[in-house]
Amino acid sequence: FAEKAPAPKGDTVNNLQVLYSASTSSRKNKSSTKLVSRHIPSAPTRILDAPDLLDDYYLNLLSWSDTNVLAVALSQTVYLWNAETGQIDELCNVESEGPDAHISSVSWIQEGGGHLAVGTSWGKTMLWDVRAQKQLRKMDGHTDRVGALSWNRHILSSGGRDNLIINHDVRIAEHKTATLSSHTQEVCGLAWSPDGLTLASGANDNKLCLWDAAASSSSRPRFELTDHQAAVKALAWSPHERNLLATGGGTADRCIKFWNTQSGAMLNSIDTGSQVCALQWNPHEKEILSSHGFARNQLCLWKYPTMAKVKELEGHTARVLHMATSPDGSSVVSAAADETLRFWDVFAPPSKSHTGKRGASDVPGGAKSKKLSRTMHIR
Repeated sequence: FAEKAPAPKGDTVNNLQVLYSASTSSRKNKSSTKLVSRHIPSAPTRILDAPDLLDDYYLNLLSWSDTNVLAVALSQTVYLWNAETGQIDELCNVESEGPDAHISSVSWIQEGGGHLAVGTSWGKTMLWDVRAQKQLRKMDGHTDRVGALSWNRHILSSGGRDNLIINHDVRIAEHKTATLSSHTQEVCGLAWSPDGLTLASGANDNKLCLWDAAASSSSRPRFELTDHQAAVKALAWSPHERNLLATGGGTADRCIKFWNTQSGAMLNSIDTGSQVCALQWNPHEKEILSSHGFARNQLCLWKYPTMAKVKELEGHTARVLHMATSPDGSSVVSAAADETLRFWDVFAPPSKSHTGKRGASDVPGGAKSKKLSRTMHIR
């Protein structure tokens, strides 16, 4: 596009670079695949080009549906990549909203993969019926861009640069059920717990807030946790232990912290040595994957709760802003500021490593949409 989105402010790759120190502690514990019985390939199984993927720490531009379709926002356009057929479709484009307009977040509804929420730079949240390729509604409530989205059944929570979180009931006309205000800077991370009882929010005010599902506009968070020293974007609920939440901090913090969300207690904190951009739990094992920025732009797999480093995955040449896990829980896709998506067979359980898996690596390389191949091609 001739006109790029405005340059991101805040926790950019050079911000507070002076505070970066190549942490010897993070390197002395050399990763060891002896910690796991399965083989974890060091190279990605597939690379997709993603031109115009915005290099902005505060956005959430990747989501993988339970029907195996990956949604990725590239500046003004949302593309859908079918991981089983390799087909690429353009869902929507916001060019008509002006040269600076862009998609700032995407999130699939939890079940059925039929609906995609799309946050925009001008504060609206769109809901799309993907099969019909039709916009169902446009929901307001924010006065600035919507950088974070999370679903809890029919409730969609949106977080904005206006510091607010809005809960929308997408079934009803008067969709706004609560406006949650506790953050004092841009909300960049939102994640509902698997049991649907707690919403975790992270923001550029370095704060982690935990909200009850029944929270109203007058409610305060259950907990406001201020231990991180930089923006809190990466949030991941454990699929193995109830009330266990992992969070990651930005450039001046570099830590992954673990919380008991029932008591508010911090269970552990480790300094990873670099900006934590995203976190994904392994659904099959007690492991967590983190993605990083300056200086090495790597993915790290950790054993939980020991936090022994299992594997480092390198290849991205700029910070790894987003991750998503395939519906079968075997593959992870990472999206980076180097404008590539890389697919890694990092979580594959031993029993399913080569049989019956419907992951991204099974897609024939030649299966792609001619219409969009110049925009996002498989190589």
